[in-house]
Amino acid sequence: MDIRKVTPMFSVAPQIEASELEAIQQMGFKSIVCNRPDGEGADQPVFDEIRVEAERLGMSCDYLPVTSGKITDENAEQFGELMESLAHPTLAYCRTGTRCITLWALSNAGNYKPEEILTRAKDAGYDLNGVIKRILNGGKTPSDQVDFSHEVVIIGAGAAGIAVASSLQSRAPNLDIAIVDPASVHYYQPGWTLVGAGVFKPDQTVKTVSSLIPKGVNWIKSAVAAFLPEENKLLLDGCRTVQYEHLVVCPGIKLDWDKIEGLTETLGKNGVTSNYRFDLAPYTWELVQKMRKGKVIFTQPPMPIKCAGAPQKAMYLSCDYWNKEGVLSDIEVDFCNTGAVLFGVKDYVPALMEYVEKYGTKLNFGHQLVSINGNEKTAVFKVMDGDKETFVTKEFDMIHVVPPQSPPDFVRASPLVDEAGWIDVDQSTLRHKKYPNIYSAGDAMNAPNAKTAAAARMQAPVVAQNLLHDRGLMKDRAIYNGYGSCPLTVERGKIILAEFGYGGKLLPSLPTWLIDGTRPSRLAWYMKEKILPPIYFLAMLKGREWMAKPDKEIVEETPK
Repeated sequence: MDIRKVTPMFSVAPQIEASELEAIQQMGFKSIVCNRPDGEGADQPVFDEIRVEAERLGMSCDYLPVTSGKITDENAEQFGELMESLAHPTLAYCRTGTRCITLWALSNAGNYKPEEILTRAKDAGYDLNGVIKRILNGGKTPSDQVDFSHEVVIIGAGAAGIAVASSLQSRAPNLDIAIVDPASVHYYQPGWTLVGAGVFKPDQTVKTVSSLIPKGVNWIKSAVAAFLPEENKLLLDGCRTVQYEHLVVCPGIKLDWDKIEGLTETLGKNGVTSNYRFDLAPYTWELVQKMRKGKVIFTQPPMPIKCAGAPQKAMYLSCDYWNKEGVLSDIEVDFCNTGAVLFGVKDYVPALMEYVEKYGTKLNFGHQLVSINGNEKTAVFKVMDGDKETFVTKEFDMIHVVPPQSPPDFVRASPLVDEAGWIDVDQSTLRHKKYPNIYSAGDAMNAPNAKTAAAARMQAPVVAQNLLHDRGLMKDRAIYNGYGSCPLTVERGKIILAEFGYGGKLLPSLPTWLIDGTRPSRLAWYMKEKILPPIYFLAMLKGREWMAKPDKEIVEETPK
């Protein structure tokens, strides 16, 4: 038997046999639905054979035959009505299970978000992108109307999306570009570490999206619901359609706060905070100032995450404050890292370890936060020692939590992704491996680079150059070397400026006599505090590629 669970109350399966029904009944199923017409295959048992045995075992058994590839709106309505009348859990079957999962999806279009329907189907082994238009249209067959049409469509008005739009526009001013994003505000997220340390005010890290989208670029203020890459279309919420010639996918990354049990209920109170949220970074600074003695925990989830150094940046800046206040000796500080190393590029670890020792921080590797109780001020960690798994509970007075992170749901459910759910691109050109008119930049793609704003700054001109080469507007193709930067704020006034590319290769932007990135530097702090924000807003998001010119590959091929 090949029974595939879709929800706790509904599963699907390929053709079942009467002899299997006893085992199915023992699994807890109370009802069976057949969506396969009798006589469809020579070796197929007739429905009555299944029904008689199911009823003998005390299960209901209903016959709702559907022709393969011809599921009507009426079929979906009938299926939904039938599901409401049955005892659950229910098992539906057809030849492969595809008709069953499709009927479930269409009849539940008003009960689940489209991305959840697609993800549940995908997890069960079924691709429902062929009926996504109907799912978005409440399970009904929509018209084929195109609501928007542009030469280049960019998903996301974050750092990567706006930078790509500006880089494209600087090279091809007449290009018809649209950005799709429902958000009204744009955050300078690298600044939140400094908000959590009292260096920046929150309003220094936020601007309106409308003020940043380049003049002449269209803004479609809506959320993407699904991709139709074979048709060069996007589907938006409300079943509106966007046609494109080239697509650039820059939706960012999803913060999975809910994956840590009890976290969402206690964030922002009970000493539980995170610099990964705009509204919580000020609470971090509030807690740091009030702390005079007690237990403090800083956590780091499994990789990949955006700005992998941020979890320990918060720790160093907090410890520096407590050290200068003369209270650090009365504070027990734990750094609980799911990973096995302090930082992924070994060249920077010696200098970081000097600060770990200076602040008396206890390093706990292989410790993943799985639950938290804010009222009791306890946190539970899963501890891995080889193949051995144990759980430990730690008390805290303050805890800085970094949530697990994943691709956005509408991306993970799409046909654009690898097995892990990340957009599948060539790591050098950032072009999709299957769909040559699709590119990606920023945190949602699977290139093995650090997920930082500095990486997006380097990726934007690469995407722009290569996309325009494809359109016959540029002679050269560009190559992305994996550059990323992580300014590790080890104390107020000093930074270890980690700059590296693929494979951990050091890629310093400035001569080592000016800034040795492997050592703490006051100049690097000055850059972080005073220079990088203007570079972000006035250069990166404006198409001015200061210190971000991509390497070029001269190609002989005729541009497509």
